[in-house]
Amino acid sequence: MLDKLSGIEARFDEIERELAQPVANYQRVVELSKERAELEPLIAKVRQYRQALGRKQEAEEVIGSDDTELAELAAAELAELDAEIPVLEKGIKSLLLPKDPRDNRNVIMEIRAGTGGDEAGLFAADLYRMYTRYAERQGWKTELMSSSETGVGGLKEATMLIKGKGAFSRLKFESGVHRVQRVPTTEAQGRIHTSTATVAVLAEVDEVEIKIPESDVKMDVYRSSGAGGQNVQKNSTAVRLTHLPTGMVVQCQDERSQLQNRLRAMAILRARLYEMEEAKRRSEIEQTRKLQVGSAERSEKIRTYNFPQSRVTDHRIGFSSHNLPVFLDGGIDELLDELATQDEAERLATVQA
Repeated sequence: MLDKLSGIEARFDEIERELAQPVANYQRVVELSKERAELEPLIAKVRQYRQALGRKQEAEEVIGSDDTELAELAAAELAELDAEIPVLEKGIKSLLLPKDPRDNRNVIMEIRAGTGGDEAGLFAADLYRMYTRYAERQGWKTELMSSSETGVGGLKEATMLIKGKGAFSRLKFESGVHRVQRVPTTEAQGRIHTSTATVAVLAEVDEVEIKIPESDVKMDVYRSSGAGGQNVQKNSTAVRLTHLPTGMVVQCQDERSQLQNRLRAMAILRARLYEMEEAKRRSEIEQTRKLQVGSAERSEKIRTYNFPQSRVTDHRIGFSSHNLPVFLDGGIDELLDELATQDEAERLATVQA
């Protein structure tokens, strides 16, 4: 493995030498510094691995010594190194895995009520609050981009922007169908009902990354709906965009101006088109791998929230927690860690196969 890494080490040393020299091109310095920062964790792990191998070789030579006490110390160190070296190897392989280019992007999250009528809308509102609370715990910012409420305090749909470092890397496994099992407040006989809501996690995309010709987009404007009275706009500020090549439709009405609604709708459209391209790319690259974690198609039931048992179960990895109130209050880090670990294990297995 060290032979394969020698080229990466040589490149790191070359960057170090170049950065140590006076450089007139500031942009070049920025590029080299960024590349160095990306390589540094791997190089640190590789050097630690080399040192461990060197210590192991020394310990193996000392074990045959006539000095009994020295040989015992060497044997103890060898046992420690035999446990440490595989861990370092795994860490290096993990750092060598291709990075998801979307990981450090902001997130556009779409939550929609599924089957279950009013109860599905209430559940969609619960999920919206759960992700908002999680974002608060992470120190991220959230902005409601578009929403449509039900008459009983639920949500037909809601689209929000989540801004923060690593937001997509943490939330990308949340896409899919979420199912709830509970007794609705309107259920007189105490029967448990099952409802669903759909979550889609999209990476925010800059305008320069996804070019959408104006001729590909049809825009309709209309009056935004509200609760009535002063909340109803007299002007046509709501925007509906239709992407003609795909038939994709995006609507925004929560902003006060037509321009703001159009900008937000275009941001959502770019994110959806980018996700389509990413899904196509992943499919081409990983045809031999069954994606249990990471793709999370919308038709896939990924998780069940069981209120009578205070249990949440993620069906992709068999994870269960019996502290549903904390989970719905944004305490989802443990599950997200498990999903990320599973994804990394599967990608490592693919690389090693």
